Amino acid sequence: MRASRLLSILLILQLRGRQTAQSLADEFEVSVRTIYRDIDHLSAAGVPVYADRGRNGGFDLLDGYKTKLTGLTSSEAESLFLAGLPGAAQDLGFSEALIGAKLKLLAALPPQSREGAERIGARFHLDPVGWYRSSEAADLLPQVADAVWTARRIAVRYERWDGEIERVLAPLGLVMKAGVWYLVATVAGKPRTYRLSNIKALTAGEPFERIKAFDLAAYWTQQRDRFEEGLFQGQATLRVTARGLKNLGLLSDAVAEAARASAGPPDADDRVTVTIPIETVENAAVQLFRLGPEVEVLTPPEFRAAIAERARAVAGLYA
Repeated sequence: MRASRLLSILLILQLRGRQTAQSLADEFEVSVRTIYRDIDHLSAAGVPVYADRGRNGGFDLLDGYKTKLTGLTSSEAESLFLAGLPGAAQDLGFSEALIGAKLKLLAALPPQSREGAERIGARFHLDPVGWYRSSEAADLLPQVADAVWTARRIAVRYERWDGEIERVLAPLGLVMKAGVWYLVATVAGKPRTYRLSNIKALTAGEPFERIKAFDLAAYWTQQRDRFEEGLFQGQATLRVTARGLKNLGLLSDAVAEAARASAGPPDADDRVTVTIPIETVENAAVQLFRLGPEVEVLTPPEFRAAIAERARAVAGLYA
């Protein structure tokens, strides 16, 4: 365990530069005292690590020092064959590079690790796109990715619900969500999210100073949670059969979880009463109408009326 941590500390210092004892302790979930002991062990092993005291102090390696101790464990090598998404690499123009990297990795591994890595690639495949869907076309993705990588502003023509607009963006990162690419970029210093397929044209501009403290993963998680929290605008009470309760899972995990948590005892018709979150009455009517007579809307009244109106319209077609 200590040997693995020592190697990890060495690689972090090589890749990130100066680190404080507290930041390393937080990284490895150990005490600061343990980090000091680890640094002593690295020094005793001949690693040129030194400490600077003071407000901006920390541990660092002598300029120019590079370690060759970058060997992968078997589990680390196998995990790399699950980490990449071939579709995403192809969209970004890295498919050949990904193939080459995997071949070089296999060639560098010892036989026992090579067999495990090849077994992972042969028996597990990651497909991030939902059923009956295809990933969106992202013709401008390579240009946007280049702007993200080189920290260059881009002037874009972007299609919104109310028409096309023009913006100058400072791209910070790209995110793939369920087969759809999104660009995170700043406008007037504030991060915003843009659906990549809605970018109709772009022109690369001047370099910009990237926000060093920006955390793409943390930003995306925060925005996703905020979106999901604001998605539901009300609640509805339903009477559902056992089959209807199960089929509520077709709408969303949040709806299914709320239904299961609020389900009461069966009534005389063997139906249970549940409460679920809904977006708008119109949207909810479209969604619940798919479930047919397995679900009866009780409240709100306008939701019940919307379902009844749809039922009358369908019955009129087949009268």
